[in-house]
Amino acid sequence: MTIEHSYTIEEVANLLKVSKLTIYDLVKKGELPVFRVGRQMRMSAADLDRYVKKQTTTAPTAVLSHSDSEHKASIVISGQDIALDILAQHIEKEFSYKALRSHAGSLNSLISMYQGKCDIVSLHMYDGDTGDYNLPYVKRILSGYSYTVIHLLARQAGLYVQKGNPLHIRSWTDLGQEHVTIINREKGSGARILLDEQLRIHNLSPRFINGYEREENSHLRVAAAVLNGTADAGVGIEKAAQMVGVDFIPLITERYDLVLLKMPETEQLVQTVQKIVSSPLFQAEIGSLGNYDCSQTGRILFETD
Repeated sequence: MTIEHSYTIEEVANLLKVSKLTIYDLVKKGELPVFRVGRQMRMSAADLDRYVKKQTTTAPTAVLSHSDSEHKASIVISGQDIALDILAQHIEKEFSYKALRSHAGSLNSLISMYQGKCDIVSLHMYDGDTGDYNLPYVKRILSGYSYTVIHLLARQAGLYVQKGNPLHIRSWTDLGQEHVTIINREKGSGARILLDEQLRIHNLSPRFINGYEREENSHLRVAAAVLNGTADAGVGIEKAAQMVGVDFIPLITERYDLVLLKMPETEQLVQTVQKIVSSPLFQAEIGSLGNYDCSQTGRILFETD
């Protein structure tokens, strides 16, 4: 296959008389086969010819007869915080995207972005070697990509304990006591990474943490396990503790950030998200949820050239 016998995404859009966003959406759905030359996506002339023939013979109401207004490009926002649902609503209102939600954990979301499976990922991954959040992981996993990291909010993370804290749990090291049983988060979640890094820093082996192998897949489920007595402690955020009704021991302020890839096809999306999260309206909505610090919301923490 040679570049001389292929088209850029823009050329395909012009030939089919649709927007580039429509073409990118069809590529994401697997309806248009493409290949890459460096970071540029291209479509072979033969594949384009086959697609056109298929549309005209088997699906006359498909993309060739659709106006841009009838075909919304979809994006995937990955992460679990309710702030992302608010972001999705603003994106759909501000621009012609259909915002789909994935509730994967931080590390799994970042890997999905590396694999081209999502467009916006949210992260709260603590790095024990630097004391920083997110950037050490992003720089390693997205090596070779262009991207931007935008701060969304800050929040308190720590330990859920039973009302009155009968076992007097105050620190990460208390989780290593023989009479303390925890409930863990799933692999790849930000809370799981925080726990694992704190255990490493404090020279505590997971083998000696009672309940380490038991997992739940959300902050609320972990807090509920503490409430019903199946665990003495679990790692999570302050808001879930208040919602469920358990006590909370704050141990660290965590940074919750957004990552978007910088490519020609995502330029409008990046600009749209930056505009939204920097707006007083959006920040007021997030702030009204309680327990969130929005003083740095919208700040660009890092971006590649």
